[in-house]
Amino acid sequence: MAYFKVLYLRKGEKQEQIVQVDNKIVAIQDFKNNPKGIFLGIEEINEPFELKVKRIKELISKKIFKKKIPPLSYIASLRQMSVMLDAGIPINKTLETVIRTCDNKRVKEIFKEIYQDIESGANLSDSLKKFENEVGKLSIVMVELGEKIGLMSESIDKLADFLQEIHDNRVKLKKATRYPLLVIIAMAISFSLVIVLVIPQFMDIFNQYKTQLPFPTRVLIWIEKAIKNYSAYILGGAGIIFFVLNKIYKKNNNFHRFIDKIMLKIYIVGSVIYLSMVGRFVYIFDKLISSGLPIVDALRTAISVVDNKFLKEKLEIVSQSIEEGRSLTDGFRDTKQFDNIVTQMVEAGETSGSLGKMLDKISIYYRNKFQNLVDNVSTMIEPILIAGIAGFVLLLGLGIFLPMWSLAGAVGGG
Repeated sequence: MAYFKVLYLRKGEKQEQIVQVDNKIVAIQDFKNNPKGIFLGIEEINEPFELKVKRIKELISKKIFKKKIPPLSYIASLRQMSVMLDAGIPINKTLETVIRTCDNKRVKEIFKEIYQDIESGANLSDSLKKFENEVGKLSIVMVELGEKIGLMSESIDKLADFLQEIHDNRVKLKKATRYPLLVIIAMAISFSLVIVLVIPQFMDIFNQYKTQLPFPTRVLIWIEKAIKNYSAYILGGAGIIFFVLNKIYKKNNNFHRFIDKIMLKIYIVGSVIYLSMVGRFVYIFDKLISSGLPIVDALRTAISVVDNKFLKEKLEIVSQSIEEGRSLTDGFRDTKQFDNIVTQMVEAGETSGSLGKMLDKISIYYRNKFQNLVDNVSTMIEPILIAGIAGFVLLLGLGIFLPMWSLAGAVGGG
């Protein structure tokens, strides 16, 4: 697309109009179809500054300030779609009803665009791909699954169940971590205030005596100087580092893989990511296999719902194993990402011809493990919280009282 300045004469005055079209011929034709005056001439120009500013504002609004769609509103619309499709109502009529009854502006806009695409002959999954950043990869995969097996209402209903479960687990995690986070924030604020307000008072006393200060005290002094003199630089530097790392994470595959690998090793966080990702993979794989899809195609589709790049690459070993003529059990075992009990269940399913049933049991196994983890997050965090509080108190106590005891001993000995 290029920008053109169209010059024309209207009521005896020379005026101009900026248009964005493919070429000069199209610009002239558009003006002739909707004349505003006497055509004088046309010239190609660079993008006007005001339009460039407007485009940048729109980009920032979409990429940075765009709010995610509320999950409960989206889930409610999906459930409504499932019920209507199950009743035999055509997809276009179903979407019309969803649009009319939806209570969220952005969700309504998404379904309006989907409706227009459906009316133009597109299928539901292709239209949904335009909103992948908002609805998620799982929505697209589940809709594609419904299209492949001919059970759209069932797939959408299961998608709603999945999203509801994910939402409920997030709410549980937030509730479980809310108290520890408040304690950590309160402790950090208290610690900073003590260092900034109390340590300088003791420094006046310590400076009167030419003695070597204990290591904990020197640490507190260093922290006090860092907070007082460099806090703005520290916060600014942390923000810049985060921004740069985030850009590299999105652009560099090796760095992306490295960070995702580290995330899987973080206490609690890694387990949450692993169990949720693997649970989705096994469930989708199970449903695709049960629908009669070739095993390699089923694996590729199931792997696509995994967001963690390191884990996704490991799961691709399963697909490669099948393509090489080896068994599914060998692929699961070669990934080194599954418990022995899981590989044994896969092996039993392969040898007995009941792979679908075994995959269903494995899916339940991971779901139960995930639920157990979510329910016990608060209990798992408590030891770390207690250790952190003890460490802060110990550092403050040693940093303040050790030099005071040394000074008292020196005065007493003198």
